[in-house]
Amino acid sequence: MGSFFKECEHPRSRWSKCFHPYKIRYRSAAGKQVEESGFADRDKAIGRLTEIYNEKKAGPRSRSKAERIPKYGAMRFEEYVEEWKAGQRHLAAASVRHLDSLLEHHLYPGLAGRRMNSFDHKVVDGFIRLMERNGADLATQANAFDKLRAILLDAHRLGVFTDNPVAGVKPPQYGPRRAVIPSPEQLRAIRTAGDHALMLIVDLMSGCGLRNGEAAAVNVNNIVADDVYRVTEQVVMSTRQYGPLKHRKAGEYRDVPLPARVRVADRSADPDLFQHEVELRAVGGLARGQGEREWVDLALGR
Repeated sequence: MGSFFKECEHPRSRWSKCFHPYKIRYRSAAGKQVEESGFADRDKAIGRLTEIYNEKKAGPRSRSKAERIPKYGAMRFEEYVEEWKAGQRHLAAASVRHLDSLLEHHLYPGLAGRRMNSFDHKVVDGFIRLMERNGADLATQANAFDKLRAILLDAHRLGVFTDNPVAGVKPPQYGPRRAVIPSPEQLRAIRTAGDHALMLIVDLMSGCGLRNGEAAAVNVNNIVADDVYRVTEQVVMSTRQYGPLKHRKAGEYRDVPLPARVRVADRSADPDLFQHEVELRAVGGLARGQGEREWVDLALGR
């Protein structure tokens, strides 16, 4: 807030009996250091510092916050979310579809008409219990709660809530099942469960460590060395379009080992898949309808 002092030869313990005036020092709204003098006693110096502090607190920033509170506090949840969502331009297309699904099926049915200033920890906890009663699985509960928390924290930063409305709320406890690596016998069974395209995807996933969508976007030009395959894109299951790698920007890539057995097996799986020198888009057809059942079964480990 500032400080008060005297510029005389007397020690601080004698200031109350010293006749020299007090001075104060503080920073202005522009950040510059300012001094004022001529205060007869300690109380007047402190009073002036308090007055300056209150003036700064009631400045443009506080007035702006005071204007935001009634505007956003009176909004319905759905209206506020639509405005919030417009600012989430960093989300990929698949993430936007996932967000829209959570809003449509879970958040809006229970909260769409509620005013923003009516949220507190009891309302949030009641929403979690509603999902439990509706039989939503724990993964969905956790995802819906994360989105609700992000929305309410955004409103909290705007000043809609004095206290954080999600503070103290116990989130849904989702523990994903442990991933199981197929045995060699299971892998052989998977390879023979579908057509040559599915066999190619299985070889790429098991031999190169590719994700489902990355294997479906296989490109012969990405074999940058005899033993190296460059992963540059993936087929996004939700949009059925080619897109950048997960958690990476467009144009980024990663190189993975290409075992000789995978390279030989892939070229012998179906010669037609490798007849194009530019791209092997036929494989991506698995995510566009052809063999889609096989794609889903493989993703679910059936």
